[in-house]
Amino acid sequence: MAKRSVVPFGPQHPVLPEPIHLDLVMEDETVIEAVPSIGYVHRGLESLVKKKDFNEMVYVTERICGICSFMHGMGYCSAVEKIMNVEVPRRADYLRTIWSEMSRLHSHLLWLGLLADAFGFEALFMQSWRLREKILDMFEISTGGRVIFSVNKIGGVLKDMPEDMLKSFVSILNDMEKELSETTTVFLNEYTVRSRLEGVGIITKEDAIRRGAVGPMMRASGIEVDMRKTGYAAYSDIDFEVITSDKCDSLARCQVRIGEIFQSIGIIRQAVEKIPEGEISVPVKGNPDGEYFMRLEQPRGEAFYYVRANGTKFLDRMRVRTPTFANIPAMLQTLQGAQFADVPLLILTIDPCISCTER
Repeated sequence: MAKRSVVPFGPQHPVLPEPIHLDLVMEDETVIEAVPSIGYVHRGLESLVKKKDFNEMVYVTERICGICSFMHGMGYCSAVEKIMNVEVPRRADYLRTIWSEMSRLHSHLLWLGLLADAFGFEALFMQSWRLREKILDMFEISTGGRVIFSVNKIGGVLKDMPEDMLKSFVSILNDMEKELSETTTVFLNEYTVRSRLEGVGIITKEDAIRRGAVGPMMRASGIEVDMRKTGYAAYSDIDFEVITSDKCDSLARCQVRIGEIFQSIGIIRQAVEKIPEGEISVPVKGNPDGEYFMRLEQPRGEAFYYVRANGTKFLDRMRVRTPTFANIPAMLQTLQGAQFADVPLLILTIDPCISCTER
């Protein structure tokens, strides 16, 4: 019997954008078990409902994460709007949808760059992040921010996008598509990349369900679930198919995210074509009283927003369950039996956002 040893991984490691610690139980170069330890960046954001009123909490929830900031604010606002029976103007729904898909593009391109960096393909890393900069420029033009956008409010959005701006964004995305095709082809077809991803980190459809996986981690195991299909915001007016794969490995998770990049461009095109004229917000009077669960599809997967209000300006509770938290059990399973050299890549295949997870 091989001698077992425990190797610490993290919380500081080149592939980890944020701190997470794993104790890897090893037999030679094989991982037998991985024991996670989280809690390094806990900030107590949810408890701020006792100090910030329900309108101010919009800006707190945005700060849960810099990558998913827009969708955190949108999820919280949608939950409060449901409690207060506020009907958001349709134009605001479309604007939220466009910004959501820009967030997905930004997040997936960031992840592709990190993946390339993890297996030492520096040129591919730089190219992915160069393309991502164009999305951040679009955010800056439309919201004024590149990380925190502060355009969500209870009752709609704070800023509009005029027709010429929307058309210019579509033009930018059209020009990006060719470069994206060339870049993503390397991820999908280059031998050195496939050799690191193909057949590595298998999680079957049954295991993905059992472990509660969400997002691309789940869809890469053949499960056709995407919260956008529930029709929140303007998605009920958008025609798109859920992207899945039945390969169940790390390459499949890469393929699903790349497919979603091109899908997001198509969704933005449709939204720009269909966006109606009108107001971008409605006045909101009174305080929320009740509770609501809001579910939406973040870049990493399904997120839950639970809000409980008591009729005052301060909420009783605001709780967020993020996709990274849901995907950690599935990630731990992919590590069992993996080679030590594959551990960084397998951690990255869930696109970990520890800041979201711990709040």
